[in-house]
This record gives sequence, structure tokens and C-alpha cells, in this order.
Amino acid sequence: MITYVHVVGIFVTDQTRALDFYTNVLGFEVKANEPMGPDARWIEVAPPGAQTRLSLFAGMPERVGQSGSIVFKCDDIHRTAEELRQRGVTFMQEPVDQPGGIMGVFVDPDDNQFVLRG
Repeated sequence: MITYVHVVGIFVTDQTRALDFYTNVLGFEVKANEPMGPDARWIEVAPPGAQTRLSLFAGMPERVGQSGSIVFKCDDIHRTAEELRQRGVTFMQEPVDQPGGIMGVFVDPDDNQFVLRG
């Protein structure tokens, strides 16, 4: 049986820039960073302690900025959103109370949108 989602692909234009954003801005850990052909790498990142990883895919420009609905859970959404803003993260929607909880929407450097949920 399936036990959890292992990897979710995120399409990016520049793997080095994306790796910097996910590790140095969002605070994720590098789980894999291996050569994959002449001009690409297999990169996986994840929040500390998480099972599910994000794979930063390059080479498909038509898919960049079209991530699915990925939701990141946090303990204190307002504090987390403020810390991310201070690190340069852009919020498309500030955290607000909605059916299902307090949620906001932020983007990565390739305009992939992510939900932050308290």
C-alpha cells in the first residue's frame, strides 16, 4: 500500500537559483543533488524532518510557474509569513482566515505558487 507522497516535482528555469531559494530562504534541507545528464541535476529538498520532498526539475520551460496546489503546514502562520517576507518571499495573498484554516499564498522565483497554512 502507498504510505506517503515521496517526491513532488517543481519546474524551475535555473536549478542553482531554485536550490538557493528553497534552502537559504525557505530553510529546506538538500536530500539529493546528483548529476543527471550534461546540463541538469537531480535535486531534492525538504523541510527538516519531512518525508515528502520537492524535486527541482529543469529543462521544461513550458511547465515553469505551473505547480499544482502544494500546501505547506506551519505552527504559527503569521510569524512564519513575516520571517519569509523578511527573507524576500513574495506573498500573492496574505494569510487570512478561510474555511479550513488561516492560509496565504506565496511564490518562488519562477512564480510557482504555494499555500502556507497555519
